[in-house]
Amino acid sequence: MRVLLVRHGETAWSRTGQHTGRTDIPLTEAGRREAEHLPAAIAGFDLALVLVSPLRRALETARIMGLGEARVCDDLVEWDYGDYEGRTTAEIRVERPRWSLWTDGCPGGEDAAAVGARADRVLLEVRAAAGDVALVAHGHLLRVLTARWLARPPGEGRLYRLDAAAVSHLGYEHEQPVIALWNSRALLVEA
Repeated sequence: MRVLLVRHGETAWSRTGQHTGRTDIPLTEAGRREAEHLPAAIAGFDLALVLVSPLRRALETARIMGLGEARVCDDLVEWDYGDYEGRTTAEIRVERPRWSLWTDGCPGGEDAAAVGARADRVLLEVRAAAGDVALVAHGHLLRVLTARWLARPPGEGRLYRLDAAAVSHLGYEHEQPVIALWNSRALLVEA
């Protein structure tokens, strides 16, 4: 079994570094062009399960990729940034100089453990699939999910940078869960 991870294409807020959790904003034109290059990412995969976040930017990316059979999975929604929604890390650190999403979480939102619990529920379904799986979702959520795939604490997602419209593969080497490909934007030659 292989797991294809796709982070949605660019949005206005991902371009500016604003934390975009539950705000349901669309892809930019550049994000749509990025997504147009992503159908090649599914070549060679025998997809038994396709799950997508309910947020528009992920749904639009999945649709453009040709993943019409995708099932909406509420647990794939992005981290709830609570009071920090729409703010950049630099703006937050004016008030909280040493703030880290990964260790401090968000007032009025989630912490890494809460996101990790959602990722664990997704991974139960992924591991029960009868073939390859594709997940189309968001940067921080997919980073936490990867840490949990590797049986690491959710906060270790901080170690895995994941750009907009990037493709990653999780899999196994023998029985050991591994990262087979990470943060690839090689398909975006013209985007």
